Amino acid sequence: MTAWFKRKKQGIYTETKDKKDLPPGLWHKCKNCSDLILSTDFEKSFFVCEKCNHHEKIDSTNYFKIIFDKEKYSELFTNITSIDPLLFEDTKKYKDRIKDAINKTNVNEAISVAEGKINKKKIIIACMNFNFIGGSIGSAVGEKISRSIDLCIKKKKPLLIISKSGGARMMESGLSLMQLAKTSGKLALLSKNKIPFISLLTNPTFGGATASFSMLGDINIAEPDALIGFAGPRVIKETIGKDLPEGFQRSEFLLEKGFLDFIVHRKKLKNTIDKFLTLIYY
Repeated sequence: MTAWFKRKKQGIYTETKDKKDLPPGLWHKCKNCSDLILSTDFEKSFFVCEKCNHHEKIDSTNYFKIIFDKEKYSELFTNITSIDPLLFEDTKKYKDRIKDAINKTNVNEAISVAEGKINKKKIIIACMNFNFIGGSIGSAVGEKISRSIDLCIKKKKPLLIISKSGGARMMESGLSLMQLAKTSGKLALLSKNKIPFISLLTNPTFGGATASFSMLGDINIAEPDALIGFAGPRVIKETIGKDLPEGFQRSEFLLEKGFLDFIVHRKKLKNTIDKFLTLIYY
């Protein structure tokens, strides 16, 4: 006698099969080595991969939490944001691009400024947001940096600028390029008043940022393996018609050639800045 069986349902259900059971953002996958880590552990490691030491891009909010004592700080100049003086439009109107960037990033500009303390030492930090139109430099960015410098002079506080930028913002044309001279001139006043300026270059720092304030620090430091330059490697290669050294725009190469003073791991960033301020100012 032969017995026949008929499967009523296809497949076998398991709890792990339903991906909807996993909360979104639970895991972080390293963009460099693809290693998986719990997002909470990744945040505790300062957004640095424990396996390959890759420093993930982070915005001003996370830098402020890492650097300021007890994550306490007061944000400044929050009323300053970009306008559309040229009525620029490409695939989208510039004013609409600004609105979209504000809604997506929860910051109002490609740079945020805050004042607080590093190991009880007062400081003002201006940190660029790469997720806001590529950290591009427009009139509002230049104005925020300019006002930060004025406040540093008034309150005798040192300044830290954390750069992460693709360069000048094309939607503002010549107005964006004017910010290079504006910020450089203001930094000269800071130097004249003998107030320290620390420049931290992170991945990536390019274009107008490198051509102005990012390379004008009393001390220029960078995160490991950060891309730093003026133009991209393809443009440079086409211009000079020669092959370029491997890794020539990485922070380690620039340190070797004297463009940087030293490279600092994000975990040691706060204490390193504290030591420098103790040595030359406080």
